[in-house]
Amino acid sequence: MTEMTDLVRALAFCEEEQALKLVREKLAAGVPPAEIVAECNRGMIELGNRFAREECFIPDLMFGGLIMKEIMSELGPRLRESVTSASSGTRPRAVIGTVQHDVHDIGKDIVVMLLEGAGFEVIDLGVDVPPEKFVEAIRKHQPVVVGMSLLLTTCYSSVTKTMDAIRQAGLRDKVAIMVGGAAASELLAQAAGCDFYGKTAVDGLQFACRVAGIQTSV
Repeated sequence: MTEMTDLVRALAFCEEEQALKLVREKLAAGVPPAEIVAECNRGMIELGNRFAREECFIPDLMFGGLIMKEIMSELGPRLRESVTSASSGTRPRAVIGTVQHDVHDIGKDIVVMLLEGAGFEVIDLGVDVPPEKFVEAIRKHQPVVVGMSLLLTTCYSSVTKTMDAIRQAGLRDKVAIMVGGAAASELLAQAAGCDFYGKTAVDGLQFACRVAGIQTSV
């Protein structure tokens, strides 16, 4: 079970002023920035768990993500200053994008914020992403997980073409692949050969965390 420290609770319940105040107090007290980030990550995961339990809604997820971005804007420079090879293991990477011919990004952006909040380094490819761009990103960044988003049913073929391109590039066995969005389904995931269909953004987060070995507390 996630330890509900004050900072974890502030993020889990989207208490912006309290979260920022606690972060600044911890920095002033000399708490290592990486330790603060880890605590914030637990808060974001708990926010996702609250959504899964229907205790909050999509706007809360988005607001929580914005709070986390504000916190990271303060912690980022300090993290870079305090990098030590002893404790700065590489973060798991995720590549995510809306498939070709679909320009909707709200669902994708929510997943991006949740993944970043849980500790992933996210490579966001944007919208209308052609198969070759997914392939290039996998080859370059070597992510543990790739996410494809689609809102339009007319873009089913973009998912299958992207999967085909990944296979042809010899990269299929090197990455876990999930698909989500309003037009996605378990049937599409199976037909295209994806590893996972996420009905909600939190489903995608939980799958990515399992793949990366990040513990969540459902």
